[in-house]
Amino acid sequence: MDGFLAALVISFGVIFVAELGDKSQLMALSFATRFKPVPVLIGITVATAIVHLASVAIGAGLNAALPTGWITLIGGLAFLGFGVWTLRGDRLTEEEKRKAEKGGKSAVLAVGVAFFLAELGDKTMLATITLATKYGWFGTWLGSTLGMVAADALAILVGRMLGRHLPEKTIRYGAAVLFAICGLWLILEAVDQL
Repeated sequence: MDGFLAALVISFGVIFVAELGDKSQLMALSFATRFKPVPVLIGITVATAIVHLASVAIGAGLNAALPTGWITLIGGLAFLGFGVWTLRGDRLTEEEKRKAEKGGKSAVLAVGVAFFLAELGDKTMLATITLATKYGWFGTWLGSTLGMVAADALAILVGRMLGRHLPEKTIRYGAAVLFAICGLWLILEAVDQL
């Protein structure tokens, strides 16, 4: 698999799983109860594309500044940390719920601004930075953006069609295991490089 395709597939998979059960999915569900799904998805897509573009820029900068072996080791440790973070779980605060319920002149703008602010410093942003140091910026940006939008679209679809959430505990454990596997893989790879 060439570099672009590997970056696309890996970042899509990692971010899709990381997003399951995340507070962004809860926000997507909240917005979908107030607005039509298409404007919600457009707002999510625009906000995600911007945040993840900044993330891959940071990741590419780190890759140019640090030796590859150390980046891989730090990335592996970060992924183990993301696994623990995922086990802890995310909940919407009352303030975030109020923001999600507020309308605005434009559903796209309301959703876009809320998602942009919610994603700054979130685990998916940090995971995207980590992936970009390893796989390059463009494939990682595209894959991570599509992975997040797909996961949030799934939440909207399931929430609207079934009227209930995905089983949060199972999803959280599955995502944590995936992060741990990726983290251990990167650490073993780093040990080989150092």
